[in-house]
Amino acid sequence: MNSANRYFIESFTERVALLKGLDESVMKEIAENLPITEGVERLMFVLKRYGYKIAILSGGFTYFGNYLKDKFGIDYVYANELEIVNGKLTGRYLGDVVDGKRKAELLKLIAQVERVDIAQTIAVGDGANDLPMLSEAGLGIAFHAKPKVVANAQQSINTIGLDGVLYFLGFKDSYLEERGKL
Repeated sequence: MNSANRYFIESFTERVALLKGLDESVMKEIAENLPITEGVERLMFVLKRYGYKIAILSGGFTYFGNYLKDKFGIDYVYANELEIVNGKLTGRYLGDVVDGKRKAELLKLIAQVERVDIAQTIAVGDGANDLPMLSEAGLGIAFHAKPKVVANAQQSINTIGLDGVLYFLGFKDSYLEERGKL
């Protein structure tokens, strides 16, 4: 394990420990009030309509990822699992930490499961821990990302919503609107 990865895991462990004693109902309230990135609803609608498989590969928490999975029909969620006992967070997590390396591994695994060549995958991210996944994907897109990520990604979106990903896939507004109002 390299030093950056070790630091990430140590930092993550310390941050999770701060959640000890938090009532699970707070997590539910946070999930229900998550700010949704501009363009997500349109992007999810179009991708699902055209048969794309969608995954959340996140250094965040499965609690929120699963909420979004249910809301948008996302196919896969891999994130960090918080330990909850008797309705309270313990300040610990379960399983391996989803870091940059793990995100790249998961992208490859999903491609294998779905029988899709890795060159046909698309990854979108904003932080340094997304770089391995972005470089592994056939199309890596930095979305409103930190400068280092923009510099290392194949493409970037900085001024429009997440549905801007559709333009990289060849969708045009006129084409989408002909096929059904969004």
